[in-house]
Amino acid sequence: MNKNVTVGSRWSRTALRVAVALAAAGIASPSVFAQNVPPEIKKLLIEQGYGYSGGDGTRKAYEELLAKMPKEGVKVSKDLAYGKHARQKIDLYQPQGKNLPIMVFFHGGGYTGGARDNTPYVHANVLTYFARNGFLGVNADFRLAPEFMWPSGGQDVAAVVKWLQENAREHGGDPQRIYLFGTSAGASHVAQYAFDRRFQPAAGTGLAGIILQSGRYVLHSDPDDPSLQGGVQAYFGKDPATYESRSVVNHIHGSKVPVMLLLTEFDQLNLAATTGELFAALCKRDAGRCPRFIQLKYHNHGTEYHHFNTGDDYLGREILEWISSGFGETRKFVAEPRS
Repeated sequence: MNKNVTVGSRWSRTALRVAVALAAAGIASPSVFAQNVPPEIKKLLIEQGYGYSGGDGTRKAYEELLAKMPKEGVKVSKDLAYGKHARQKIDLYQPQGKNLPIMVFFHGGGYTGGARDNTPYVHANVLTYFARNGFLGVNADFRLAPEFMWPSGGQDVAAVVKWLQENAREHGGDPQRIYLFGTSAGASHVAQYAFDRRFQPAAGTGLAGIILQSGRYVLHSDPDDPSLQGGVQAYFGKDPATYESRSVVNHIHGSKVPVMLLLTEFDQLNLAATTGELFAALCKRDAGRCPRFIQLKYHNHGTEYHHFNTGDDYLGREILEWISSGFGETRKFVAEPRS
């Protein structure tokens, strides 16, 4: 048994929510895919298994790999301010061309940490990948808890979108094609803006689509959740009476923004639970037209973005195909007969 897996009743309520959410959506589990994971990194990932981070050995291996990857043809503009706070900054990754679609990445960090440059290569690798595939890449920071609590994350996402609508064209971007990609806490903030009208301007989100990776979309006052007394309460507060209103799953009915959901094989169980709940709710909202749901084989919560701009580009290609094919919206829905 993997030494990092906690067994027993402490996971029972969370695990039950995962099973119920996926069963309600009519699936047993999402598809699991990966391709071209370097053998030495695959070994490290399997050895680590379930966990919160990529592990020092895995990070070092990815850093060495990313240092060798091509980065030419991309102009990088650092530290552009979209607000007055020191953390309200973005970096632009610009290839040749005009009227390019825009991909904005919001990092994770448990609401209380993280940065757009965790290392010299991460998360620059994510935006380099999309820039090399014809996007204006935007690497975004946001304000952190406990100094800045809810609703600061959704407000910062809104401010980044506003900045791009006003300034993207001079950097080669098309403000009519803005995609947001958030991971972990960043995914929660993206979802807040995309789903909850309280964060949006009167004209709407201005988004072409969102990619949500391992985020928190439903708030539960769950003693089994190891993150509850840390980042969750630091950002969302300690009063469970506010959690229903602050859970983005309760605001999806007013939004039609295309959604892609992502998890990893070795992800945190509490995040898998809320992703399952959002997936099921979106399926129900759209009468069976479920969002694309991808689970990355071998990866964990700390490595789900390290592989961008390497030979292991399965997820990148899936995102590009999802966008180019029109998010699966042309797929016909045929109701199954009741038994």
